[in-house]
Amino acid sequence: MQLLAADVSLIPVSSSSKLGERVAWRRLPGARNVEPTQSRSPLMSTQVGGAPTPEEIKAFSLNVWGYKKGEVVSLMIYLGDQLGLYRALDGAGPVSAPKLAERTGLQERWLLEWLRGQAAAELLVYHAPDRFELSEAGALVLAKEAESLVFAAGAFGAPMGPEIAERLVDAFRTGIGLSYEDLGPNAAHRTERMLGPWTRQALVPRILPALDGVEEKLRAGVKAADVGCGSGVALLAMADAFPASEFHGYDPSSIAIERTRAKAREQGLSNVELHVAGGEDLPADGSFDFLLTFDCLHDMTRPADVIASIRRALRPEGTWLIKDIRSQPRFEDNLGHPMLAMLYGFSVSACMSSALSEPDGAGLGTLGFNPEVAERMVLEAGFGRFQMHDFDDPTNLYYEVRP
Repeated sequence: MQLLAADVSLIPVSSSSKLGERVAWRRLPGARNVEPTQSRSPLMSTQVGGAPTPEEIKAFSLNVWGYKKGEVVSLMIYLGDQLGLYRALDGAGPVSAPKLAERTGLQERWLLEWLRGQAAAELLVYHAPDRFELSEAGALVLAKEAESLVFAAGAFGAPMGPEIAERLVDAFRTGIGLSYEDLGPNAAHRTERMLGPWTRQALVPRILPALDGVEEKLRAGVKAADVGCGSGVALLAMADAFPASEFHGYDPSSIAIERTRAKAREQGLSNVELHVAGGEDLPADGSFDFLLTFDCLHDMTRPADVIASIRRALRPEGTWLIKDIRSQPRFEDNLGHPMLAMLYGFSVSACMSSALSEPDGAGLGTLGFNPEVAERMVLEAGFGRFQMHDFDDPTNLYYEVRP
């Protein structure tokens, strides 16, 4: 399956994408007509002169309030995930509030209001009178975290605290953003759950075997590192799968490193060493056989310095695997992406903010490390080989890099 979430209506067709090619977007059955080269709604009209009609005002207002609806429904998804409601509904068929209260030990009146709201949001199927069902597709997206590549409920959290929001307001004035450390433990946990399903289920069985000679080296026993390891999803998956190898995790966030350390202890992994440090702090001794950077180069204040550091740390016969957001260089060529507004929201609130959290930061942002930028920066750092992989990941592209 290639969906990021249940409501994604377009996915990229790029299994053979080459640098400089425009990404085509394949429509899923029943999806609303949206084309990259067309306005996505009447509200995107370039006509801005004259007094608006009542219909235009109404349409614009509904669009704005639609985002408020999304904010509130996001909180309801968070509650459903935290309270185990989607898991309780999974496979249960049509369920009433009293039955769900009996199953979960929660209060019936609160559950009824939540269930009705979920049906209004079209996340649950309604069966009159007052019975509600989670569909099989809904279970894959909202309930089955361990089995589903498309699980998304973990991406939803409590609303951003007012102190973080005010610091973002200030960032527009000062130009200095917030690091992931500044965003706190909730952001680290939410990022882990948002990015975790694909990494846990695809990295070891699908992605590593596709890289030339990497899986064999890891099985035999080599020195590897995850730069920008976050809460350690990729790092610990590899350490568990390849016990003969030595794995190092680097991340400037002490919150993320402590979370990784705790999970490594829980899993009994003794082949993991963690460093509260950035990628620029890698040893410049050419001692690593394998390095990876997953969804983090666009977050870095000094990505060019980190890439140069990776070049110095990697053995001449080593491999560096990059995973970063699927995007095109021109804004116009990304307009067909159904989640584009969300990605720019992520950028302002997290990715670009992190990349500008120090003076003169690079500020690439969520969509800033596109294939053209990736190839240019890699070659400028002295690498000689650059190959792009797709792996049918709807959100990311992968780059296999060698000296």
